[in-house]
This record gives sequence, structure tokens and C-alpha cells, in this order.
Amino acid sequence: MNLREKIKNIPKTELHCHIDGSLRPSTIIDLLIKNNLPLPISNLDKVEDYFKINGDCSSLKEYLSKFDFPIKVMQKKEELYRVTFELLEDAKKDGISYIELRFAPYFHTVKGLKPEEVVEAVLSAMKDAENKFNIYSGLILCAMRHESSSKAVDVINLAKKYIKSGVAAVDLAGNESDFPPEIHREAFDIAYETGLNITIHAGETGICENIMKSINILHASRIGHGIFAYKNQKTLDYLVQNQIPLEMCPKSNLDTKAVKSYRDHPIKTYLENGLRVTLNTDNRTVSNINLVDEYMNLVNILGFTENQIFQIIKNGISSSFCSENLKNKLIKEFNKSL
Repeated sequence: MNLREKIKNIPKTELHCHIDGSLRPSTIIDLLIKNNLPLPISNLDKVEDYFKINGDCSSLKEYLSKFDFPIKVMQKKEELYRVTFELLEDAKKDGISYIELRFAPYFHTVKGLKPEEVVEAVLSAMKDAENKFNIYSGLILCAMRHESSSKAVDVINLAKKYIKSGVAAVDLAGNESDFPPEIHREAFDIAYETGLNITIHAGETGICENIMKSINILHASRIGHGIFAYKNQKTLDYLVQNQIPLEMCPKSNLDTKAVKSYRDHPIKTYLENGLRVTLNTDNRTVSNINLVDEYMNLVNILGFTENQIFQIIKNGISSSFCSENLKNKLIKEFNKSL
């Protein structure tokens, strides 16, 4: 068995995957047509490629524009169910045993759905996918940095309703440059006091200090991306000493110009220096990547050894927000597969 097949067959986790960045292109097209919405380009032979970053991406703005059409076709309960169910089917084919999906629920209330209906549609698909594909999942609700602090509180209060029904955590995402973590202190104080798990996008766009702010002010126990931790030695030391997991997404970081080339990504250096790094796709469709391909990039481009790959897979299991019983089950399956 070659290494690619071995990685595919090992039960893995993915902890950082945005639903709206991971729709099947064929599904986006189908739902656009069913809703009488225009396709982004008229060339039918190239329309599927429109939803992906193929080759060089000129800017973060171009990258984010890829989310416009998926969100347009995630405004009905049956649409939310479908795209979630299909994503979990695709993840299972990638050898993933447990995945944490995330999205901003209020983005999907444009046509009148209540936030609760949005969340319940996704949770229903997750439950059905578990029964059909034997893939476990948790849901992370995202508050958006550019929105008001009261809206962030609304997201946290929404998450509280489903803390025992599949919502695994809450997150803060969006424009890191213009909206620092402290703006949403109140919301994440509530999340922390409630016992919700907290992961925060931080250090993704060059602002290293947001990593420690997210931990100290917003109570983050995991950091989304954290690429720029290397800018401050005290931050690195803290992450190592406290084993704060980093949800790293190299291909996405390359696409958004957070790193100049794949070889410049710090994930290998971080792992070798004792940071608890995990590997994720971020946006499977937009970044045109699946998890097995991302692992092979680590091997073929960054020179990861087989043991280093195994360590990252184990990090993903231990850093997940699933129950201890499920973690133990996943570890046993991991050990058995080696």
C-alpha cells in the first residue's frame, strides 16, 4: 500500500471546514437554476471552475467572492440539508471519521428562515449522514467580526440552544484587520460561562497579537490558522507550553496570500518545535483541495515524514471538540489502522 492510500485509509479528523466554502460545484449550479438565479458566467464548460481557485488567486477579495453564489443557494431548509449531507458524504470518501463543520447561521436568513430553522436543517443532515455513512460530526456557529457585538451575542445564545444537540463550539470569523477580538468580549464571556467550546480565527492575516487576545480575552481553547504566531516568541512559547491547537489550512493560506508559497508555510517548523498543529482544508471547493491531497502536499512539498503525518492525525483527534468516548474510539481505530 502506498503512502497516499495509507493516509486515505487511516481514520482522520478535520476541525476547520466551512460549509459555504465546500459545496459541490454541480450542486451550486443545480440550485441556481432551480431558483431562477443567473449563473456567474455564461460559458457552461467553465462554470464549475468558477467556484474554485484554479492557479493563482489575485487577492483575498477574489477568494471571498467565491462564497457569494453558495450563500445564495443556502437559503432554504432543503438546500441547507442537501449541501451539508453531500459535504459529509465527500468527507467520508476522504477517509474522515469525525469532522467539525462551521458556518455563520445568520447569513442564511435572507429569505425568511429563522436562525433556529437554519441550524436544525444542518443538524438534521449531520444526524442522517452519521447513520448512512458512519461519519461523526460537530457544528461550529460563527459570529462575524464586522457585525455588531449584539449580533455576536445572538449567535452565542443560538448556540446555547443546541449545546446538547450537535453544536460543538462557537467561533469568530471575518475581517481580522479592521475588527479586533476585544469588540466581541461580551459574547464570548457568555459562551465561556455557558461552557461552550471556543475557537477563534486569529493570526491569519499577519496580526500576531490577535492570537493571545483571542485566548486571553475571548477564552479560545483553539486557534483557527495562527500562521503568524512566529512573529512573537512569547506567543510561540505560550502555544507550546499550553498545547493550544492550531487549525492550520496551508492551501487556503496560499490562496489568500497569507504565505507567498507552499514552501513558506510554517506548519512543519511549528510541529518540529512542539506546537500542536492540525491539518484542515478550510474551504474544500474554493481552495480546490481535499484532506488527503493536503496531507500529500505536506509530504511532497514540505518533506513531512510518515511519523510526522501520523502525529498530525493524532493531534486532530486529541484537539477535537467531540466527547472523550468518541476520542477514545477514534484513537483505537487509528492505532488499529497502522
